[in-house]
Amino acid sequence: MLMRTDPFREIDRLAEQFFGSTSRPAVMHMDAYRDGDYFYAAFDLPGVDPESIDCTVQRNVLTVRAERRRPAGDNVELVAAERPMGVFSRQLFLGDTLDTDKLEAGYDNGVLTLRIPVAERAKPRRVTISATGNGRKEIKN
Repeated sequence: MLMRTDPFREIDRLAEQFFGSTSRPAVMHMDAYRDGDYFYAAFDLPGVDPESIDCTVQRNVLTVRAERRRPAGDNVELVAAERPMGVFSRQLFLGDTLDTDKLEAGYDNGVLTLRIPVAERAKPRRVTISATGNGRKEIKN
């Protein structure tokens, strides 16, 4: 059986709830990057049931919510509780250059990965140039 005695445990727990720490983050950790014609956002959600993950987009604001629950049951006895539990939430403000209608999401090995294509209007395009004999075009008022 695991035994632990810490007189300041409740004070530490309250501070972590308000400010977060490396072991109990106030928000979920994320990486975001662009690869070619796609923008990716990867959220660390280890131990989260995929059914508890909610991902919504409204007016270019992406919201990810997830919940991690403690094991429950008649015979479950909590011995140590150091992993963060409860509801985690994160918002990203997406630019107009992303096509949020075609957003794809996948959850694998505790990581939620979102793939959002870059909108066609935001991709580089070739501009045709017309030239006159002297290189100047006359503009009339």
